[in-house]
Amino acid sequence: MTVPTSEEVFDVLRANVRDPELMMNVVDLGLIYEVDVTDKNTVEITMSLTSPGCPAGPQIISDVQRETHQAFPEIDEVNVHLTWTPFWTPERMSEEAKEELGIY
Repeated sequence: MTVPTSEEVFDVLRANVRDPELMMNVVDLGLIYEVDVTDKNTVEITMSLTSPGCPAGPQIISDVQRETHQAFPEIDEVNVHLTWTPFWTPERMSEEAKEELGIY
């Protein structure tokens, strides 16, 4: 069994996990800071939210974990680490996301 690469996990999150308020994927929003696939069949995902009081936060975190597990059943564990360092800002968004939301 082969484990996924970090890029493959990013691709799954880009395709399947959206912020329900902005209706945009969490990767292009810049919410996913890092994905690390360990040699122990574990995926460690470091992410943030658009604000500490984001009402959709629990849903987004749950979606990140669920979609990663579903896409890669060979992974034993998916750990999502929420961070505020660095704090999320619109500059973290992809150019396409900025255009779509009218941020220039």
